Amino acid sequence: MKPKILIIGGGYGGLRTAITLQNATCLNADITLISKHDYHYQTTLLHKVAIGTLSARKARIYFRKILDLSKVRFIKDKIHTFEPEHNRVKGNGGVYEYDYLVIALGFKPDDFGIKGVDKYAYKISSLNAALKLDKNIEYKFKEYCHTKNANDLSIIVCGTGFTGIEFAAELGSRLDELCLISGIPRDVPKVTCIGRSDRILPMFSKKASAKAQKKLEAFGVKVICNGDVQECRKDGVVIKHNGKLAFIEGNTILWSAGVRGNDKLEESSLHTTKGRIKVDEYLRCPQYKNIYVVGDCALYASRDAIHAPTAQLAAQMGDYVAKSLIKILHNKPQKQIFRFKHRGTVCSIGHTDGVGIIYKKGISGEFAAFLKNFIENKWLFGIGGAKLVFKNGQFRYRTSN
Repeated sequence: MKPKILIIGGGYGGLRTAITLQNATCLNADITLISKHDYHYQTTLLHKVAIGTLSARKARIYFRKILDLSKVRFIKDKIHTFEPEHNRVKGNGGVYEYDYLVIALGFKPDDFGIKGVDKYAYKISSLNAALKLDKNIEYKFKEYCHTKNANDLSIIVCGTGFTGIEFAAELGSRLDELCLISGIPRDVPKVTCIGRSDRILPMFSKKASAKAQKKLEAFGVKVICNGDVQECRKDGVVIKHNGKLAFIEGNTILWSAGVRGNDKLEESSLHTTKGRIKVDEYLRCPQYKNIYVVGDCALYASRDAIHAPTAQLAAQMGDYVAKSLIKILHNKPQKQIFRFKHRGTVCSIGHTDGVGIIYKKGISGEFAAFLKNFIENKWLFGIGGAKLVFKNGQFRYRTSN
């Protein structure tokens, strides 16, 4: 009988695992990819979907169109139970057995137990969540002529990491257009970005962070550093800033202050920390050597990997695990441990600007934006070739709006 390889999750890590396996020659295995959606989306572009500068049509990449279905079976299902002692998982559609399991279930926002976050704040955790936020913003701009409620056009972003800054910048760069379309004075909309750190994008150098903040403020975005969110309410957030409590008004709140692993993993017999499994140097679960974990569900020992860009790390993990499985199935030992190659990262500040670091060298401006688009297009090329790049790719003068 063919060995059964089961991949759960169709994000960067899971899809990269499936693509690498299907491209292997003479691989005698039964490969199955399970995802709760029948499409893949680039999480690094969800901030564009949440503002409306990337359409849902372009954001969706359907698995059945990019997978070789003669080599990889795709099943749309949601997994809710793990039974590693029996080499099986259970979903809404049935029971799935495996010889090798690859867990790539992605992340969920971490509210850190702060009151009101779950009830009142939007999150950009999925394509559907991003579309929901976009619909809310568009509706409030269109209805302002009737409501005349300035708080409806006050948007608060909690978190000054990649997601929060890229969203705030994308929104700030589009405010002129939104105000023109809706007939609203430009001084009415307000965007406030709140972060706990003493500067935005703390993973970058102080110089790069300062440059990004200056670009952000040029769009009219107000930045509050050293601001500790105490509570989210329907009409704003309570923060502790410089030892004093303050209330920031706004009827739209985005929570982007942190992420955690998967809830279903926490409920299983697998040992987890905030939904993440601490893996060994081969990305295996220490309890069960036939279980591999990639992406946000994996807690890797290397400090560089922990602080790495999620998509880049997940893709490298997925590729490594697939190559490990290929060696195992060909009866060859896997002697090479996983090492993350940090090639750099870029934070976009609107569609044609950005800051980042590539091979330890700081970059900014249009060149950074070009590299950001190049990175996104390189991923598309890797999973679907040139045709997918031309259809769904990111280019200098092309946005969905």
